[in-house]
Amino acid sequence: MADGALRPDSRLHWWHAMPIVARIAVIYFSARVVTTAFLLGASALSGPGSRFGVSPSLGDLILGWDSRWYWIVAEVGYPSDLPTTDSGAVGENQWAFMPLYPWLARIVALPFGQWSIGAFLVSIVAGFAASVVLYRLLREKLDESTSMWAVTFFACGPLAALFQVGYAESLFLLWLFLALWCVLGRRYGWLYLLIPLMGYTRPGVLAFALFLGLYGIWRWFQRRREALAASEVVHIVALGLLAVVVGFSWQVIAAWGTGDGGAYLATELAWRRNWIPGDAVFAPFDGFLAATQFWFATMWGLPVEVGYVLLGAGVAVIAAALLWAPPVRRLGVEMRLWSASYVVYLLLVFFPQSSIFRLLIPLSPLWGAVAVPRSRLWRISVLIACLVGQWWWIYNMYALGNTVWQIP
Repeated sequence: MADGALRPDSRLHWWHAMPIVARIAVIYFSARVVTTAFLLGASALSGPGSRFGVSPSLGDLILGWDSRWYWIVAEVGYPSDLPTTDSGAVGENQWAFMPLYPWLARIVALPFGQWSIGAFLVSIVAGFAASVVLYRLLREKLDESTSMWAVTFFACGPLAALFQVGYAESLFLLWLFLALWCVLGRRYGWLYLLIPLMGYTRPGVLAFALFLGLYGIWRWFQRRREALAASEVVHIVALGLLAVVVGFSWQVIAAWGTGDGGAYLATELAWRRNWIPGDAVFAPFDGFLAATQFWFATMWGLPVEVGYVLLGAGVAVIAAALLWAPPVRRLGVEMRLWSASYVVYLLLVFFPQSSIFRLLIPLSPLWGAVAVPRSRLWRISVLIACLVGQWWWIYNMYALGNTVWQIP
């Protein structure tokens, strides 16, 4: 009986004897092999109607979509004169893309002579490092098994191809997870470095500013349970202000580089005109409202009121999950405040289309809540769903990629 009881554990003794980082490496790089197989499958299925043509190489896929904009930033920098369309509106250009990722990829690419190799290496290494930090972050609140399963879902998730193409997401996630881990450990000094790194990798640091504001309010009301030193108040306020300054600084830099005070917002709105032609003007929440009109009334022929009801219901469901769902609550207040802050940020600034899936990547700490149920059947089912979703995303974005809802 004793031998029988011990047998299942003894079979996995070699696995548990490995260092945590080594276990994460096995999971992460095994997942990358699967993703590579999916990308090769997408290449084989890519036809004349795809933007990639017939049988593109992996290098072509790495440089696909927004990756090419990062490559342009690395090679020629940013335009001093904004390009315009035939109607005179500002056209798509490099000012929509932050410089840290393409420049880092260019440095890494120096021994190889190809920016795409540097981009691949930065993405895949940053994704691995982000996986390790995500594990450490979740272990602050969850047990080892749950945290490891959450990392598995993260490494195999529907958007896992981003760890292998020329996008800045994996590098941004590394900075974000480190920043959240520092907040959990009250290690505020590192945030003075991490906030600028986030801010110049991709948009989203203003969501972190909102998070720090909400976190500071929560810490104030919890000061009787956990002492709140004056130095901590100074750090939280200073870091929140730093995140705001960094978040808006790119608009100032774009204005200085082009002589146009509205260069950055005009550039961002250029992408929206692909869906809604005409003069686009930025206003908080307008993106979601305009998109509701576009998708429900224009594209699907449904009453726009249905869209508004579903939008409101979706926001209510997310708020309820962050407030009351037991698996989410187990992640701690910090992860819930970050998730709420990022959702509010998206509602304020984003025009939802097929890129919404990629824009949700910074909510990856919520994989911990998905992994909380300890049923093996549940976890295996989620893993299968992740892999199926990953193939569906890669197939649509890289094998097809020829309609408005097939844009990463």
